Amino acid sequence: MKEDDALTLTIDEKLETAAVNQLHESLSNFNRKHAGHDQHKRLFVTMRNRCGKIIAGLMGGTYYGYLYVDILWVDEDQRRKGYGQRLLFAAEQEALQRGCRYAHLDTHGFQALSFYEKRGYEIVGELKDLPPGDSRYLLKKELCLE
Repeated sequence: MKEDDALTLTIDEKLETAAVNQLHESLSNFNRKHAGHDQHKRLFVTMRNRCGKIIAGLMGGTYYGYLYVDILWVDEDQRRKGYGQRLLFAAEQEALQRGCRYAHLDTHGFQALSFYEKRGYEIVGELKDLPPGDSRYLLKKELCLE
């Protein structure tokens, strides 16, 4: 009997929390062996109305001297009021306090490319036709104290 005869390969849309944690931890352990500890810390910046409802938010984190932005969202009714800029600035300032020198994120052309470019982010990569007819961009910015 070959070793892989006893293995099962599955494809799922969901995975139990313990398995997700195992995968994250296994990759983190590998990365630490080759690149040192990443000092990863999550980062959440939110704006809430009087009732406590989130009307804008940023989710990301810091690692290896970088801020990364996973999500920056502003409720459609609250856009064009400077909330996105305030969230991003707050995250960048927190990243500086954590010792970061750079920030990175990705966005689609139809989302907020010009928003980020106006705030000093530069395109360092592009995936064309993602989604079809558009592009997904990787952006980077050098952070500095203001």
